[in-house]
Amino acid sequence: MKRRLLWKVVGIAALIVIVAIAGMLVYVVKFLPNIPVKDLKVEQTPSRIERGKYLAYHVTLCMDCHSVREWDKFSGPLKRGTDGRGGETFDQSLGFPGVFYSANITPHNLSSFTDGELYRVITSGVAKDGRPLFPVMPFPNYKYLSTEDVYSIIAFIRTLQPIAFSPPASKPDFPMNIIMHTMPEKADPKPLPTKSDTVAYGKYLVTASGCFDCHTRFEKGKYAMDKAFAGGREFNVPWGILRSPNITPDIETGIGKYTREVFVNRFKAYDIATYSPPIVNKTDFNTIMPWTMYGGMEKSDLESIYAYLKTITPVRNQVVKFTPLK
Repeated sequence: MKRRLLWKVVGIAALIVIVAIAGMLVYVVKFLPNIPVKDLKVEQTPSRIERGKYLAYHVTLCMDCHSVREWDKFSGPLKRGTDGRGGETFDQSLGFPGVFYSANITPHNLSSFTDGELYRVITSGVAKDGRPLFPVMPFPNYKYLSTEDVYSIIAFIRTLQPIAFSPPASKPDFPMNIIMHTMPEKADPKPLPTKSDTVAYGKYLVTASGCFDCHTRFEKGKYAMDKAFAGGREFNVPWGILRSPNITPDIETGIGKYTREVFVNRFKAYDIATYSPPIVNKTDFNTIMPWTMYGGMEKSDLESIYAYLKTITPVRNQVVKFTPLK
C-alpha cells in the first residue's frame, strides 16, 4: 500500500516536472527573443555612407560573410559583383551546430526592412520575422557598436547594388534550434572613443572586428578564457586544419617582438588596392584570415589595434598554424 502510494507520488512529481519543462520550452520557442523594434529613420548622409562602407569592408567585415570569396586565391578575396548577396555556408564540417547561410543584405532583400528592424538584426541578432540568428553573425560584438556606427552601416548597405539571390533557410541542429532563442540581447551601444585615446579606440576596433572570436581557442561549446587571444582555434577547411595564431604580447609565441611598424605593415601588405592575391593550389597553404579586407584598414586604426593588443595579458601558447590533409 505504502509502496503504491510512493510510486503514485513519484509519478505525479515526474509529470509535474515534465509539464514544467514542456511549458518552459514552449515559452522559449514561442515568446523569445523578446526584443522590440526601434522606431527610427536613418538619414543617408554622405559621411554616414562613407563611414559605413569603411566599416563594412574593413572593420566589421559585413562583406566577408555576406559575399562570395574566391578560395582558389590566397586569403579568399571577394568575388567581384557578389557584394552583399549572401549564401556563404557555415555547417557541421566547419564545427557549427547546424547549417547556416548568410543572408542577402542588398536592397533586393532589405527593401522591406525598416531601419529599426535592421538595427535589431545587426545589434541583437533577431530577424525581421522575430526569429533568432545564430551568432556566426557576430551580433554579440555588434551590440557594443556606437549608435552612430550602426546607423552608418545601415545607411551604407541601403546603397548596395541589388542582387536577385535568395540563400536557403538556415537549419540549426537540436538542441541549438531551441538554445538560439535565448541568445539575442538588447543593444548595449558604447560611445565611440576618440582616436587620440589609442588604447580605448583599439579595444573598440578589436571588438568590432571580432579578433577575440577567431584568436581564442573554442572547446566544448565555449571559449577558453585563460587562452584569450592566444590562438589555437581550429578551423576545418577543405585543404586541412587551420589554427589561429597567438596575438597576445607574449615574446616567444605571440606578437611580443612586433614593433608597431611591423604589425601595421603585416596588414597593409595585403591591401587589395595594391595587392593582387595569387592563385593557390588545393594542396598548398591558404588562410581564412580576410587579409585583403583588413588590409584596407586605415593605418591609424591598425596602430590603435596594436596599442590595445600590447596591453592584454601575454599567454604562452605555441600554435601549429596548419595541418594539411593527408
